[in-house]
Amino acid sequence: MKVRSAYLHLIGGVSGDMLLAGLVDAGLPLAFLEETFHALGVGGWRLEASPAQRGGIVGTHLRILLEPTAPRFPTWEHFRHALQGSALPPGVQEKALAVIARLEQAEAEAHGRPGSHLHELGSLDTLLDVVGVVAGLAHLGVERVYASPLPVGSGLVRSQHGLLPVPAPATLALISLAHAPVVPPPAQEVGELATPTGTALVTTLATFARPVMQVERYGYGLGTRDIPSWPNALAVWLGTVEAEASPLVLLETNIDDMNPQIYGYVQERLFALGARDVWLQPLQMKKGRPGVLLSALVPAHLEGEAVALLFRETSTLGVRTRPVLRHEAQREEITLSTSLGPVPVKVKRWEGRPLAVAPEYEACRRIAQERGMPLQQVMRQVAREAEQALGL
Repeated sequence: MKVRSAYLHLIGGVSGDMLLAGLVDAGLPLAFLEETFHALGVGGWRLEASPAQRGGIVGTHLRILLEPTAPRFPTWEHFRHALQGSALPPGVQEKALAVIARLEQAEAEAHGRPGSHLHELGSLDTLLDVVGVVAGLAHLGVERVYASPLPVGSGLVRSQHGLLPVPAPATLALISLAHAPVVPPPAQEVGELATPTGTALVTTLATFARPVMQVERYGYGLGTRDIPSWPNALAVWLGTVEAEASPLVLLETNIDDMNPQIYGYVQERLFALGARDVWLQPLQMKKGRPGVLLSALVPAHLEGEAVALLFRETSTLGVRTRPVLRHEAQREEITLSTSLGPVPVKVKRWEGRPLAVAPEYEACRRIAQERGMPLQQVMRQVAREAEQALGL
């Protein structure tokens, strides 16, 4: 089964305007954005989109021009009130509110006080950026969003809070809250590449991974600055991804000099970090010594943390990594009415079709004890009735 997906290649920056420009360049009608903004019920704005070039990349540059009459949003509650009182679809409202909530959390963490008065972020274009990106992805039929690591920039930036380091405190808080991967700046003093609004949109909506994707169309969103050393641009790829395919990283290390009691602890730590699977295999090492191959499958964005954990918690001096793709059958749990009573049953499906069943162990164990039946008999009977009910 294929899922409509977007991949955000954050080449040289990310902002709300750049994301909107990338969607427009990939085929989102500008008229749709205007209709969406009208659904907010606020005026004082105008959209401009034009072809432009940054470095060797040709794409779309988009600006939201605000008139003196444009409303401001001095608090986060004003943002929420505008969204909840709008004519936007409920799904768009919900995701936009999630982005605003993440921005609010990051601002509070960055400045050490919740609910503080908003400066730059209190502008109408913050709301329009968030709503436009969320609604634009929905209009294009995108169900999943993926993104490359964030380019964070370097140097200092002037704001209404005064001079701030790059990345700005709110941007850094967003990166930290999402455990988002970042890439170093392309040059010294390149300035701000990732804005708080752009970072909030990506960390809220996207998974940081590069999927195996069938690309159908693409577009480039260009930033306002033309940076000589780096193309101030991002790319939006639109296409399909196999729903059952998960991009992961396989970590492997050979160990022959560690207390075997430690392996169980390391497995627990890797699972707690977010590893999908961890396993051990016996090895014969040099000089005939017995050893262990420790392997772990982790999401791509956790690779660095998992490698660091292995260096801290084991005696290894090296870890091998390689990207892998894991195909997963769909799993669901149903409660089946059987001749022995209701029993939870796990069902394995592929492309929507049931393939196998597995009765829940604890429920079968309880029935076996209560009825004085062999556990194997209970599990076989429940599995047989589940297969009949599902047409297997």
